Amino acid sequence: MVDIASRVHNHNWKIDPIVRSLIDTDFYKLLMCQSIFRNKPDTNVVFSVINRSKNVRLADIIDEGELREQLDHVRSLSLTRGESTWLRGNTFYGKRQMFRSDFMEWFEGMRLPAYHLEKRDGQYELTFEGKWPEVMLWEIPALTVIMELRSRAILGKLGKFELQVLYARAMTRVWEKIERLRAIDGLRIADFGTRRRHSFLWQDWCVQAMHEGLGSKFTGTSNCRIAMRRDIEAIGTNAHELPMVYSALANTDAELAQAPYQVLEDWQEEHDGNLRIMLPDTYGTVGFLKNAPNWLASWTGIRIDSGDPATGAETAIRWWKERGEDPLNKLVIFSDGLDVEQIETLGRQFAGRVRVSFGWGTMLTNDFRDLVPGDGLAPFSIVCKALSANGRPTVKLSDNPAKAMGPAAEIARYKRVFGVGDQASIAVKV
Repeated sequence: MVDIASRVHNHNWKIDPIVRSLIDTDFYKLLMCQSIFRNKPDTNVVFSVINRSKNVRLADIIDEGELREQLDHVRSLSLTRGESTWLRGNTFYGKRQMFRSDFMEWFEGMRLPAYHLEKRDGQYELTFEGKWPEVMLWEIPALTVIMELRSRAILGKLGKFELQVLYARAMTRVWEKIERLRAIDGLRIADFGTRRRHSFLWQDWCVQAMHEGLGSKFTGTSNCRIAMRRDIEAIGTNAHELPMVYSALANTDAELAQAPYQVLEDWQEEHDGNLRIMLPDTYGTVGFLKNAPNWLASWTGIRIDSGDPATGAETAIRWWKERGEDPLNKLVIFSDGLDVEQIETLGRQFAGRVRVSFGWGTMLTNDFRDLVPGDGLAPFSIVCKALSANGRPTVKLSDNPAKAMGPAAEIARYKRVFGVGDQASIAVKV
């Protein structure tokens, strides 16, 4: 077991780089990248890091030179032979050769493209521009670099014994959560915590603790590198990025209305079984399900990632029943800002009504609340999103207007096209 406190106290980034590998990323990014490589390889996109927590002034905390050093290190990475062998030969979701030869040949020769970085009003403006399959792979490493540099800046003020006590308290907190989760009958839970983790070493420790503490109730991790190293399942399907870019490419309102379903048509050509999970909230779950083609009702399940999670699950259950499907054969994946209390509540509420699974993210891999003076290690909300595609702005509405993004005129247009009415705003914490 790694002595994390000593590594943090003695760390040298050349020994402990924040991003260690191109597969130190979420599995869904690689699955989406293959789909994009096949269907939209020449689309030009702009991605940007967006700090929703404006009170966390990252440019005042993180040294610009260190940030550039870490980002440059990420650009030097390439797929190793062992990583390539794992991706080419491993079984994912019961399927061998999940990744096609043409995609793997491209991925093996790929390096991440250039970035643009500048300071603005106490924040870093970090953007990436280029071909979609390359640029989209910046999302996870960009976020993990920023998150861990912020952690290192705070931890650098602590002595060795302070660090030992800090991590002992954090480990105790995680283990107490695991003990509570252990009591939930039929629990299925995975680590979704890569994007906003405290550090790589800490995420790796949390995954090992989940594996030992929960046994078969722990279904795997979204992090490919950890999945490979620890010989556990890599978990993930798709994200809002796909409908956001497809929609931006639409030429008419009619094409816009069909764009989210075109995403899933393309996805269906490549994947079956448990990879056929809908993410319906990009432009509102109610409207998405109301206008969904009948073939989507046969898909395995749905992931709920914004709005009130219980309301989203109830909406999905009603929709399946209306389409002649038995909800007991369907899977609902809850994944939005979860912690133990909500997991317990949702597990009880939907037990025996639908198959339930949880993607546990930030509050697993970055719950250091109240553990340092000033609460400087508390998690905050930061994302990396596509801003435009072929020069056209992207839009996200979600089931929570607090997560909406895009130009005001385009947001109004999308609300009209997708029939989005009044929505209840929920505070975004992580």
